[in-house]
Amino acid sequence: MASFPPWHNSAWMKAARREPTDYTPVWLMRQAGRYQPEYRALREKVGFLGLCKNPELSARVMLQAVDQLGVDAAIVFSDLLLILEPMGLELTFDDGAGPIIQNPIRRPADVDRLGELDKLDPLDYCMETVRLTRSGLDDRLPLLGFAGAPFTLASYAVEGGASRDHRRTKRLMLNDPVAWDALMSRLARAVARYLNGQLAAGAQAVQLFDSWAGCLSPEDYRRFVLPHTQAVIRAIEPGAPVVSFATGNPALLPLLAEAGGDVIGVDWRIGLDDAWRLVGPDRAVQGNLDPVVLLSNPSEIRRRVRTVLDQAAGRAGHIFNLGHGVLPQTPVENAIALVKTVHELSRR
Repeated sequence: MASFPPWHNSAWMKAARREPTDYTPVWLMRQAGRYQPEYRALREKVGFLGLCKNPELSARVMLQAVDQLGVDAAIVFSDLLLILEPMGLELTFDDGAGPIIQNPIRRPADVDRLGELDKLDPLDYCMETVRLTRSGLDDRLPLLGFAGAPFTLASYAVEGGASRDHRRTKRLMLNDPVAWDALMSRLARAVARYLNGQLAAGAQAVQLFDSWAGCLSPEDYRRFVLPHTQAVIRAIEPGAPVVSFATGNPALLPLLAEAGGDVIGVDWRIGLDDAWRLVGPDRAVQGNLDPVVLLSNPSEIRRRVRTVLDQAAGRAGHIFNLGHGVLPQTPVENAIALVKTVHELSRR
């Protein structure tokens, strides 16, 4: 009879496999971050990129958050754009403006200077963060690795940072589909290698963040993005659950499910029950409380948690999360209360 490690039968892993659980597992995107006084104190001493490249500190901030919140899973503390540095893009981080690519891809010819991620040696600090986080984490809790999805990475690379309308990205996509396909294919190969590296280093599951995909129409997503996301997910080592998460456009949910993954992340712009119908009964779902709710009073938080759980209706395969990351203004006690409330109200 096969013997599994303790995390294998954790509530999170069972939900990802759509198996019954004693309660609904919960974790939070950005569960380690600026809303925590300890994190803010650390950031006064260490810049964001310096923190991400320090495995000991990165592991510490996540382990502190897991212990403080009582969540059912940890996620590697890192940034989705770090993968672009060894591919030839110059990344800086401004506390006001966020990440900035100093040498963005603006013309089709620029795609040629984006190198292949042939080996993971330049990102070994990320792998060490995985190893240290796993070694310090309770054996009963799974650790999630993560990466940006090809479209979101491409958008950052082309725009040079965050964008309201992604016009440069769409212009390249629509005007030169050959260059676009080359860019996305190269990123897809890199992301798959990166995620598999995190799994080899000790992660139990991975999440693919397509933070900017919501700017696309279903037609453009199907034509220009879906094949590359599909390629990433197909290349992930078998046996590790894959969470596929995008924000901003519920119309894309059926396409996210078509692209693959075991769990489809849902934001707050659609009810969880409606989202699950769009995703289909053969997938688990993750979500989907509006992060702003955590700025409200305890009774409102409780009411909103109950609504999400009622929409899930006790079906196997629900992982509770926010529809995006914890906001910096969130009181820590509200995040703790959220986790306790989910556990209490969902107890079978």
